[in-house]
Amino acid sequence: MIIAQMRAAIRRSTRMTLRITLASTLAAATFLSVPDTSFAIGDGSRMVASAARIAGNEARTRVVIDFAEEPEFEVHYLDSPERIVVDLPSTNFAFPASDLEAAGLFRDVRFGTMDEGRARIVLTAKKPVRLAISEVQPNAEGDGVRLVLDAEMTDKATFARLVNDQNWQPPTPVTTASVDSAVNGKTDRQAQFVIAVDAGHGGIDNGAQGGKTGTHEKDITLAFAKELTERLNREAGIQAVMTRDSDEFLALSERVQIARQKNANLLISLHADTLRQKGIRGATVYTISDRASDRMAAELAERENLSDELAGVAMPVSQPEVADILLDLTRRETQAFSVTLAGNILASFEGQIGLINNPHRYAGFRVLQAPDIPSILLEMGFLSNPEDEKQLLDVEWRKKLADAMATAVGKYHNQFVANGG
Repeated sequence: MIIAQMRAAIRRSTRMTLRITLASTLAAATFLSVPDTSFAIGDGSRMVASAARIAGNEARTRVVIDFAEEPEFEVHYLDSPERIVVDLPSTNFAFPASDLEAAGLFRDVRFGTMDEGRARIVLTAKKPVRLAISEVQPNAEGDGVRLVLDAEMTDKATFARLVNDQNWQPPTPVTTASVDSAVNGKTDRQAQFVIAVDAGHGGIDNGAQGGKTGTHEKDITLAFAKELTERLNREAGIQAVMTRDSDEFLALSERVQIARQKNANLLISLHADTLRQKGIRGATVYTISDRASDRMAAELAERENLSDELAGVAMPVSQPEVADILLDLTRRETQAFSVTLAGNILASFEGQIGLINNPHRYAGFRVLQAPDIPSILLEMGFLSNPEDEKQLLDVEWRKKLADAMATAVGKYHNQFVANGG
């Protein structure tokens, strides 16, 4: 008993030392990044983009978006990959996503909310590009205006100059939502066990889309995150907090930073992806690993890890490594705890929630990479499967899923307390 208590004390001391070191490292990194404050937010009222269209070829492509009133906008360029970023005031995009499907020079087009006062359009190019025209013009019919973006092919040297010469430095993921990097002390309510519930995607990052209903993954994950948080908060000794509680974009590293800021003992990231094989269905639990368990896990992690670049966020600079031995010991222990939680979840799902074949899988998900917080990614089901999509939209099914998750987390919490916390 005494030996177990000593081991628990060492674990707590090691983890706290690492958290303080990580907090200091992230605080220092904040000074290396420049928040995106150049864009005028306005009075908080939302503009409306009523229609959009895109046309052209791989030499020249035009994007047109209709507004009732003239929008202020800024154009920026990002590389790796080549992207054109258009920042707007808070905007309601009141047209279907299919109206701006990638075409011509662009292989991907994203648009949506970045935060409370800002929206963004991100045009990911197939090759180096530049905007020959970027201006607001009156509509020919006389009602409203249109934002016109004429992109043309250019060379790598010209694109590099556009990136280097612009008077703009995008925020790094650590500071995108102005997250304070200091670690807070725990309140009495937080004294025992805190769980960060992470609703995947959000804002400009819609995630996957339902084949039958067109529902966005970001909406499903947010709805279930609220339900799961409420259910977990009914458990004695547990407090659940959300990384996001509205339709806003969070960079992947920001989600981890928010969990750390809340002194989380666990991070549960929620997703509902799509697969090419529409017949595959069921829940999957993922844990972190340098090597993926299978091709499907590797492809899923690769897609999820693209979230930041698709939203037009600069990739973070590499952080100074925390003391190797301390980091390695903590990471190994954290991964073991993550695997334990995954086992508890699958056991609680048995006979209650349908599971994919080989339901515990692993890959290099960036959102699971915190060395000091046990983390799992729950793929609730696949929007590419009609039956899974129907369940994901079913309130009663989501309640059953939340109950099963609460059972698993409760068991993990008891194990945590029994081992000295």
